Amino acid sequence: MGRPDVTGVSLSGSVLTHPARGDVASRVVSQAPAGLLRVVTDPLPSGPPTVIRTALAAWESIPASSTHHLIVQDDMLLSGTLFERAQLAIEAMPAAALALFSLWDSRNSGAVRLGALSGARWVGTLNEYTPCAALILPRAVAAGYVDYVRRRPWTWPEDILMSRYLRSRNVPCRVGVPNLAEHEDIPSIAGNGFRGPRRSVCFVPLDRPAREDNALTEFSVVPFFKNAVAQCVVRLDGAAPTRWLHLQTADYLRGAGVASRDLTPRLGRLTVNLDHRAVTGTWLTAYVLGMQTRRRDHQVDPLVAAEALRTIAVGGMSHTAPAPQISEAHHQLAQVAVFGVEAGRDAAPRPRHRGPTIHVLGAEGPLGEHFVRVLADRGHPVTVVTSAPPDSTQRGIRYLITKTPPTGNHAVVVDLRPLRSAESTATAPTITIRPGGQKRSTIRCDAGDLYGPGCGPGSLIGAMVWAALQSKPIVIEDTAPDVVRPRHVSELVDLVLAGLGERTDPPLPQYPIREFAQIVTLVRPTPVHDLRTTAPPPSCVAESRPQDGNLRFRLHHFSQWLAYEYAGTDPAIMT
Repeated sequence: MGRPDVTGVSLSGSVLTHPARGDVASRVVSQAPAGLLRVVTDPLPSGPPTVIRTALAAWESIPASSTHHLIVQDDMLLSGTLFERAQLAIEAMPAAALALFSLWDSRNSGAVRLGALSGARWVGTLNEYTPCAALILPRAVAAGYVDYVRRRPWTWPEDILMSRYLRSRNVPCRVGVPNLAEHEDIPSIAGNGFRGPRRSVCFVPLDRPAREDNALTEFSVVPFFKNAVAQCVVRLDGAAPTRWLHLQTADYLRGAGVASRDLTPRLGRLTVNLDHRAVTGTWLTAYVLGMQTRRRDHQVDPLVAAEALRTIAVGGMSHTAPAPQISEAHHQLAQVAVFGVEAGRDAAPRPRHRGPTIHVLGAEGPLGEHFVRVLADRGHPVTVVTSAPPDSTQRGIRYLITKTPPTGNHAVVVDLRPLRSAESTATAPTITIRPGGQKRSTIRCDAGDLYGPGCGPGSLIGAMVWAALQSKPIVIEDTAPDVVRPRHVSELVDLVLAGLGERTDPPLPQYPIREFAQIVTLVRPTPVHDLRTTAPPPSCVAESRPQDGNLRFRLHHFSQWLAYEYAGTDPAIMT
């Protein structure tokens, strides 16, 4: 049943469930006004586990009297003021999708924290999946989504399909600050249990409705803590549609001119016996939050701000550390976050560059954009040489528009153009370096099996990650190489600096291909099918690799770029 009012807004809702869950959906129904929520059960419960079948059934059966529809999964706890806040938000933003929940370690969680520290009630979503666990869509938007999905294979999760759909139709999506729903971590039928606890970034059970038209939608830098690594996304200036760089926060802060001594907290006894990864990740994330919220807003709710900061550590470590270990220390880690925000607000960064300017050819596109950002963040002056005006720019990087590349004796030139094949080929590309000064002979460097932003699913590693993202088997063909030599796009900077004699480039790590495929399944669990008839035994494969703790992070980094930003030719995500 709908709830019409004088504004003409009428909200109805559905609770999504599966017969294997028993009667858990009734608990969610009881949290809503009588008659507002109805239970929708998976129409094919014996089929492969997925939420999307049930979601489509709900979006297709919106009552005729409703202008907007709410979908809630059956493992959600609703705020006591959800329906009052939702009604006011719909009136203020009738054309928007409204997400009532956001996971504590997501990119959108960073936006929610910025909103909490700025006094905003809703924030715009970033280039990420759309949180669908508790989501309101306008009636016409819901109908369009059903048609969009029906025309595509269901190999992608619902939240990624929803994000692609909303962006393709220019439908704004807003996330509530604080969240209006909390996830209760009932065992996942859809196979998401590998992610660890999945809780809200900021849930306040009885948040008072007010100022629901106050939305923060413009961001330049958004920090978040995930997989025990402090990360951030940085908006490219002038890009349309909006594009972002995905960086490690420590690199971003160094490039912004933050002194190295400020990258590690000095908090004495507060951090004794705490997991150093939790402390460092919380500090760096909070530091950027402080830098981005220097202006104090008298409308900031201290309870909301405190809860948003409290979840940084527990969310960032939820994939990695035993939950009780981090939960027991959450009060101390929350204090680390508070001090980090204050330090960021007081920061006075001074960017510094050293050495000769490095001119970069072929920096158009995501691979080049990430490369020059990391190079500049290492302190090197960078000039992007391009024959046409760029469609976006970055702070601290000079752009030279010319048909003739620099030829002076002192010009250092790095040519990335051969790497453009990384989009669709499994062959190992090379980088060409021309040092300046007396050492002017051209150097060609083997980039190995390149992966990261700008590398598509046609590359060796890209094909594996692409399959895992869609929960498809990773297939090792008979023609596959015996060894994978992974090099992430960000590691190309080390390769270039080694070519210039500034450092020693360690040998490329080597992994037997089946072992590497098993590591890729950490992105999302999926089978590995080895079709090789003459695969060598493990003892016959030469291995020369250091213990690289960054490999898993970098594979997740690559997977997020493929899922959120790469379109390619896959009909499931083409717009």
